[in-house]
Amino acid sequence: MDPVSQLASAGTFRALKEPLAFLRTLELLFAIFAFATCGGYSGGLRLSVDCINKTESNLSIDIAFAYPFRLHQVTFEVPTCEGKERQKLALIGDSSSSAEFFVTVAVFAFLYSLAATVVYIFFQNKYRENNRGPLIDFIVTVVFSFLWLVGSSAWAKGLSDVKVATDPKEVLSLMSACKQPYNKCIAVHSPVMSSLNTSVVFGFLNFILWAGNIWFVFKETCWHSSGQRYLSDPMEKHSSGYNQGGYNQDSYGSSGGYSQEASLGQSSDEFGQQPSGQAAFTNQI
Repeated sequence: MDPVSQLASAGTFRALKEPLAFLRTLELLFAIFAFATCGGYSGGLRLSVDCINKTESNLSIDIAFAYPFRLHQVTFEVPTCEGKERQKLALIGDSSSSAEFFVTVAVFAFLYSLAATVVYIFFQNKYRENNRGPLIDFIVTVVFSFLWLVGSSAWAKGLSDVKVATDPKEVLSLMSACKQPYNKCIAVHSPVMSSLNTSVVFGFLNFILWAGNIWFVFKETCWHSSGQRYLSDPMEKHSSGYNQGGYNQDSYGSSGGYSQEASLGQSSDEFGQQPSGQAAFTNQI
């Protein structure tokens, strides 16, 4: 039998029904959506500059930009409407740091979720054999939860800067020809940002998934089991003390009843001896 078949036969896919493995699978899928919608983005806008002298006009100025959004490196030429001269401009801003950090977190989260899912399915016994595996899993889950929160927040701010820098009105304001009232400058096509908005949504969804999974990973660690033992020991001591007190009370009750019966018997005997003494005194008389 080949190794793949052995792993398939040894693996128990019932683990996917448990919250721990099920959430890891969702984290894997959501991480793919996060870095695909951000890292695979490419868009652009189209502007039109209509000069008084029609020969100097340019009605189709295409400006393309893509991940990692180093907008200051995106250059384009526009007419000045003053002869054949051209003005070379560049977009404003650089959101590469936040975008690359977000994609990096998504890629590493995908790789870890894939590895953890494989361990849950095929090596579950070794995972729970000692406490090292759950502890490492717990620490990594906490770290990735924090990274998702920071990365998603940073990328949300970076995306806001990208939208401002690629707004056609902002780009037109950079052109000297558009500052003249007799020239006509319009935006033919605006950039589509729907996939980038989706990446931010998936970023915060990943944070919610990873933060929620902290509890299920914590339950696999020794900290949770030791806490349960600590809570169960006082309860056992309390119940044993209660039973011991009940036993003493029963013993006390039984001993008390025995003493009462003994004293009652003794008094009855004394009372029974009294008539015999009177009879003897009468006989003597």
